[in-house]
Amino acid sequence: MSLITALEAHDIRFPTSRELDGSDAMNPDPDYSAAYVMLRTDAPGGLSGHGFVFTIGRGNDVQTAAFGALRHLVVGRSVEDVLSDLGAFARSLTADSQLRWLGPEKGVIHMAIGAVINAAWDMAARVAGKPLWQLIAGMSPEQIVDLIDFRYLSDALSPAEALQILRAAYPGRQQRTERLLASGYPAYTTSPGWLGYSDEKLARLSREAIADGFHTIKIKVGQRLEDDVRRCRIAREAIGAEHGLAIDANQRWDVGAAIAWLRELQSFDIAWIEEPTSPDDVLGHAAIRRGIAPMPVSTGEHTHNRVMFKQLFQAQAVDLIQIDAARVGGVNENLAILLMAAKFGVRVFPHAGGVGLCELVQHLAMADYVAISGSMEDRAIEYVDHLHEHFVDPVRIRHGRYLAPMKAGFSAQMVQASLTRFAYPNGAVWRESAP
Repeated sequence: MSLITALEAHDIRFPTSRELDGSDAMNPDPDYSAAYVMLRTDAPGGLSGHGFVFTIGRGNDVQTAAFGALRHLVVGRSVEDVLSDLGAFARSLTADSQLRWLGPEKGVIHMAIGAVINAAWDMAARVAGKPLWQLIAGMSPEQIVDLIDFRYLSDALSPAEALQILRAAYPGRQQRTERLLASGYPAYTTSPGWLGYSDEKLARLSREAIADGFHTIKIKVGQRLEDDVRRCRIAREAIGAEHGLAIDANQRWDVGAAIAWLRELQSFDIAWIEEPTSPDDVLGHAAIRRGIAPMPVSTGEHTHNRVMFKQLFQAQAVDLIQIDAARVGGVNENLAILLMAAKFGVRVFPHAGGVGLCELVQHLAMADYVAISGSMEDRAIEYVDHLHEHFVDPVRIRHGRYLAPMKAGFSAQMVQASLTRFAYPNGAVWRESAP
């Protein structure tokens, strides 16, 4: 029997604020960062699992401390027991009575739990010799249902309904896998649209994105209305009427302000408005959706857990959602959210704007396509073009589409040199910039 021998936590930060990469109306100076976790084992070959929580710098120390609070629940456990029942493993972390008091199932501790669960999935995929999307896509409907905690969901999605969705998708799995391997999964890009970029840079990067094969770009809005009108006009002129222009306010407005502001932007044929108000305000999103129809409304990257997603669906508050691989309780909870989205007929456009998020969420979107929704139509995974070089298995993009990852694992492992150079506060990149 092999054991998990260590849970290592690392504070890794990248100084993206220097070029204003990632800047938006609420986060003007982000340093894209990862609270990174490694599960080490005594299994032959040095088997390990890797995961992380995305942050934008300060607070990474709090997130790494949360990993420490989980060690007693993980270290010393049998690798075989954990990997043979990842549903039970996930529930054992979310059900700890004292840690649960800190949430329950939300905030820093839940994100840390999600990263540890993702690291276990990374390990499971390595043992299976498959990329994570293919591991999930190869599971039976019954195995997938067993992974999910249906507590608090049964009024919206029962195990029997989930099983029905999965069984309906089962016959076409092989054909969809072949299509995915041949053509990849659609992407949209946020790289042109950071709020700190000049008008000239916005126009140039927008044109380049269309030339690279992307059919939709997203830009940040919400600081000043006159600036948004000007920037939307620049972006629309750069990409043409036939391509999609999405906007993202990053929670900037109250409900009334959102409706008034967004009505001023409707003439630009907006593909969707993302996070127009607080991510906790389910009824606020529903009111905004009614107030700006037919402009589609979306949220999700800051949505705490499956229960809030359930309410967004039940309240008809969104036209599409962004799932986030590092916000909720790992793969298991995201599978529950994807199944609810399939039941309610809500499109999924996964969030992938931060360090490593493209690498992770591509697996979830592809597993959804093959095993759950069966659809890539009018869907796309977010893409940004920085920091991929820090991962052992970086994303591959061709003609505006994600190519399916083929290496075993969850694509979460970071390059050792990057872990050393960008460690905070003593890595070389931070020592060199110290006053």
